[in-house]
Amino acid sequence: MAFDISTAMTWILFLALFPITYFWLRRVWRIVVKKDLSEVALKGGEPPPKPEKYAPHTIAVNLVGSGVLIFVVIGIVTGSLAYETWSAIAGSTIWMKLIIDFAISRSAHFVVKPAKPR
Repeated sequence: MAFDISTAMTWILFLALFPITYFWLRRVWRIVVKKDLSEVALKGGEPPPKPEKYAPHTIAVNLVGSGVLIFVVIGIVTGSLAYETWSAIAGSTIWMKLIIDFAISRSAHFVVKPAKPR
């Protein structure tokens, strides 16, 4: 096996799965066990006015995302997932989690300004 840029990128993606999964599971732990809603639907580092309304969505997204990444890591270690398969699953999961978190945060901070009387 020759060490080239694709090998380096593969290892970077594989090694990045561990801290990503840890932080997503830690967020679930903080919301569920510690009842800390300060990480729910953040926009500009600030939680929404009613974070308890969006906590179940944030918990679900983080649990599903970290569960999929745990499945990928187990598949890599056991050799049951081919490179193309696990890299596609991991990449898609990371991007979808980021996109869905963005959508939740924008929905939670949505404010309708009243129309000015004419």
